[in-house]
Amino acid sequence: MWKSFKKRFAPYLLYVLVKLIYATNKKVYHHPKDDKEPFVLCMWHGDLLSQIFNYHFFRKHGIIKAIISENRDGEIISKIAFLFDCGAIRGSSSKGAAKVFLSALRELKDGNDVAITPDGPRGPRYSVADGIVTISQKSGKDIRCFNAVHTKYWQFKSWDKFVLPKPFGRIDFYISEPFSVQGLELEEAKNIIKQRMLIHSLK
Repeated sequence: MWKSFKKRFAPYLLYVLVKLIYATNKKVYHHPKDDKEPFVLCMWHGDLLSQIFNYHFFRKHGIIKAIISENRDGEIISKIAFLFDCGAIRGSSSKGAAKVFLSALRELKDGNDVAITPDGPRGPRYSVADGIVTISQKSGKDIRCFNAVHTKYWQFKSWDKFVLPKPFGRIDFYISEPFSVQGLELEEAKNIIKQRMLIHSLK
């Protein structure tokens, strides 16, 4: 009974809750100029909710597809993402990797943006897996790092220390300038991505 309720109704309840919470927060956006080019969006797994708002303020009419795992939690996340006008590419580096890779390249070629949590779906927190480097290099598209800093928030005891803002605080949204990892060795590219992501990350 509980599993059925969670699967069917939890995404809608969470959607309403998140909308209400974010509506009460003062939002400050630190955004560079939009060059209108499709890009690979990099965000930490523990702060993915904030980046939905971050993206849609940056590209009000943009099309974004997020890579979301095939597990049970991924099913709920993909439904919430849909309610926020964010599409899903289902799979991960450990399950359906080839399908995910080809789908991501297709979306970028079509002019859409692709979002990746490089430390998801299992962590460790603030790690960078190979996938984001491979997709960026093979597609020829730049990466933009997305972050948010909250003055008031709950932080869950999950592996990613998932963050949910508290009402009536302030959220500073950050987006990096686009950058390329073309021609770099895998570990060098991953280190650059991690360094840029950690500039505005919560501890």
